[in-house]
Amino acid sequence: MLTASIKNLFAKVRKTEPLIHHLTNTVTINDCANVTLAIGGSPVMATSIQEVANMVQLANALVINFGTIDDEMYEAMLVAGKAAKNRGIPIVFDPVGVGATPFRTNRAKEFIEQVNVSIVRGNASEVYALIGGKAQTRGVDAGDVAISKTELAVKAAKELAAIVVISGEQDVVSDGTNTVCIRNGDVWLTKITGTGCTTASLIACFAAVTDDWFKAAIAGMSVMSLAGELAKKKLKDNDGIGTYRVKLMDEIFLMDGERWEEGVRLS
Repeated sequence: MLTASIKNLFAKVRKTEPLIHHLTNTVTINDCANVTLAIGGSPVMATSIQEVANMVQLANALVINFGTIDDEMYEAMLVAGKAAKNRGIPIVFDPVGVGATPFRTNRAKEFIEQVNVSIVRGNASEVYALIGGKAQTRGVDAGDVAISKTELAVKAAKELAAIVVISGEQDVVSDGTNTVCIRNGDVWLTKITGTGCTTASLIACFAAVTDDWFKAAIAGMSVMSLAGELAKKKLKDNDGIGTYRVKLMDEIFLMDGERWEEGVRLS
């Protein structure tokens, strides 16, 4: 059963403490490191082109995030991505803001062509832009696309030859053949910075301890959605977004296979 096999990954992450190498954006880098620690992994944030290939040799997974991309960072990402590809460790690609500008979109497509990414995690407009679609994108926020998220996830997974995770009111994960919808979450997850970026870190932690990256993607995405839901329920009447952000981290730290299985809603 799907939930039973995913449930076992939580203890495996805690036991093995996989090293997750991040080349991520400067806005959320600290959050990504802390979320990795909270779920049981070990983060490293080396970005210099002189050392990224060496760091990949020590890592169990690689996260590439385009949030604050520039030419120097992009070159380091290519080096790290090719090293990870050669080692066969999972590469989680977060195409932040792709579709908003030609520079960002073209770099993302070029990166995918040169590095066989394992998992793509983005919102609908970002993923749509990756496969050549035209979406109304405002900065890093999601825009409207012409097809449903489920159709998009399946199509993108086939075209990109990767697991595709699309976040939203309902999250969708597809490998092109199998597709799962995650029906957890809360709108407040969209009110704080970094929930998308940190979800990529969660996915990488699970992908680092299994060969089944489809299940790893479901695990990582659903942890964020479920934690967001549980954190909201624990707020008091006068609590605001700052308290919610702290409680979200607490819920990720407290998440284990049993809590996850009890609360997750998959279809």
